[in-house]
Amino acid sequence: MAAAAVTAAPSNPLLSDFDFPPFDSVTADHVRPGVRALLQHLEGELDELEKTVEPTWEKLVEPLEKILDRLAVVWGIVNHLKAVQDSSELRAAIEEVQPEKVKFELRLGQSKPLYNAFKAIRESSEWPQLSEARKRIVEIQLKEAVLSGVSLDDDKREQFNQIQQELKKCSQKFGENVLDATKKFEKLVTDKKEIAGLPATALGLAAQTAASKGHKNANAEDGPWIITLDGPSFMSFMQHAQNRSLREEIYRAYVTRASSGDLDNTEIINQILKLRLEMAKLLGYENYAEVSMAMKMATVDKAEELLEKLRAASWNPAVQDMEEIRSFAKQQGAAEADNLNHWDISFWSERLRESKYDINEEELRPYFSLPKVMDGLFSLAKKLFGINIEPADGLASVWNKDVRFYCVKDTFGAPIAYFYFDPYSRPSEKRGGAWMAGVFSRSRVLSRGGSPVRLPVAHIICNQTPPVGEKPSLMTFYEVETVFHEFGHALQHMLTRQDESLVAGLRGIEWDAVELPSQFMENWCYHRNTLMGIAKHYESGEILPEDVYKKLLAAKTFRAGSLFLRQLRFATLDLELHSRYVPGGSESIYDVDQRVSNRTQVLPLLPEDRFLCSFSHIFAGGYAAGYYSYKWAEVLSADAFSAFEDVGLDNDEAVIETGRRFRETILALGGGKAPLEVFVEFRGREPSPEALLHHNGLLAATASA
Repeated sequence: MAAAAVTAAPSNPLLSDFDFPPFDSVTADHVRPGVRALLQHLEGELDELEKTVEPTWEKLVEPLEKILDRLAVVWGIVNHLKAVQDSSELRAAIEEVQPEKVKFELRLGQSKPLYNAFKAIRESSEWPQLSEARKRIVEIQLKEAVLSGVSLDDDKREQFNQIQQELKKCSQKFGENVLDATKKFEKLVTDKKEIAGLPATALGLAAQTAASKGHKNANAEDGPWIITLDGPSFMSFMQHAQNRSLREEIYRAYVTRASSGDLDNTEIINQILKLRLEMAKLLGYENYAEVSMAMKMATVDKAEELLEKLRAASWNPAVQDMEEIRSFAKQQGAAEADNLNHWDISFWSERLRESKYDINEEELRPYFSLPKVMDGLFSLAKKLFGINIEPADGLASVWNKDVRFYCVKDTFGAPIAYFYFDPYSRPSEKRGGAWMAGVFSRSRVLSRGGSPVRLPVAHIICNQTPPVGEKPSLMTFYEVETVFHEFGHALQHMLTRQDESLVAGLRGIEWDAVELPSQFMENWCYHRNTLMGIAKHYESGEILPEDVYKKLLAAKTFRAGSLFLRQLRFATLDLELHSRYVPGGSESIYDVDQRVSNRTQVLPLLPEDRFLCSFSHIFAGGYAAGYYSYKWAEVLSADAFSAFEDVGLDNDEAVIETGRRFRETILALGGGKAPLEVFVEFRGREPSPEALLHHNGLLAATASA
């Protein structure tokens, strides 16, 4: 069943009976009455369940699944619209009803009758006969209940619940401040000399932005131009703008976002860290990192051990990277060569890369038009996993005219999943970054219309360069990798074979394993046949020249040490703040960042760097004490990709067979089996960190470290 109607308010689209969410008709006005009617309805269902619960699948798990799913679907619609179509009205409505939604979730998570029924299932004589997936569901529910405070006495539970409410409020405010601070900054440029070096695509985007802000006659050639802190604008400017003082101004604005005035996130961060520590202590843990790891593959020690191994392997190469950039800038007669700063690194790295590999990111763009990239991606998915992806625009409503809708079919032409794709940056209403999320998960219990299961539905959201004028969206290679990455997440959601919704797709998978399929898919961007199937000039149809491909491949590990260290800074900082930092103690959060950065950054941080104030992953997302999982899962993904390399990437028959095994294990089993067991089932052994270092050209550095 996709979504059964709640009878209290039939005119509210949130509560209607729909096959796909009515994204085009939900407004801020629907949120308060819709969510409140839904919560009232679910309260009644929970009351009934608690009265009649028995320790059986039919009397416990199936009704619970329906309650959880209904809330997830409706709240998912609301939260999704806030992320892609933000408005003050929507914010106010969500802010008002969120405490009521959190209150219901806490009541559900702390339900003693349900907890006791799950315990009874685990202790029953039927337990050995349960499937592995069902055992995992029971174990996960019991763990989550304990982490939700089910075992606390009344006073502690009340304190715990207050902390949860406050944390939700803080996280939401943090994310809103980042979005508002990003939107607030605009640099209007009227003199073309000031933005010398910017490529045509960046000038076109800057002029298009200016036009949207009221400069009606703005054009790429004559301006005016507006530079923003939104990803495509900021990154292009830092890489190409010759005006050093303007680069400095833009860089400083970027690393101090949401750190001053009404949008200052500093106190919100302190409050979040204080509340997380209090919550951990209430639950009997030493710190929040231990709480986080309770539902993950790693332990704090194991995560830190991996990060240190990667840091040691990356440090010397990163030092060499910096020396090479400095030496190159000096050769070019740059006055700043002996005093390079953060706003110089992207610029001179890009010049060095162009010189070293004769590759110009901007000259590559015409070969990566969005339609061709998607065609190539879908062809790869067909080859590896035996699926067909077809446009299904019009079948489901969308939230913006640029959003596409697709149907995923098996080899017999039967639909097995659907997904939305929202590719372009919209800084005025859409939060930055890229992400994938589930709309519906695969479910036997929630099937409808005679189908044996409800099919999974996902959405993939990116923030890439929009079309400019008559040209299609011409992508950077990084944007191509991003689309492949998010599509990898979507594949795991859509190609699951689990019929138990609570462990279908990404659900129930330990958080530090969820990046495996996404990072795995990125590797294919460097595979010759895959890339040549994508890289066709949008006007002439010419395929990317062979020598350019070879240069792109050679440049794959360019500055790998520096890029590794950047991610290791974020991961180490996250763990440090959630395991050792004492809120209100002698060190500030910025002191911790400076201390961590001394070990993970070759170029010292600016004293005024306030990156933490926009670190949404850990303060407004799900990565608190979990950012290390990008590297943890990257070990898994690099090793998984090496299984394809072992059989020969151009050996189609062997690649198809390996792809089939990848689909039947990594993509199909969801959270129904422990991720390490799933990996071993695919690979035949446990993962090796050396695979990751090898893929990034850092293995030799490890040997000598």
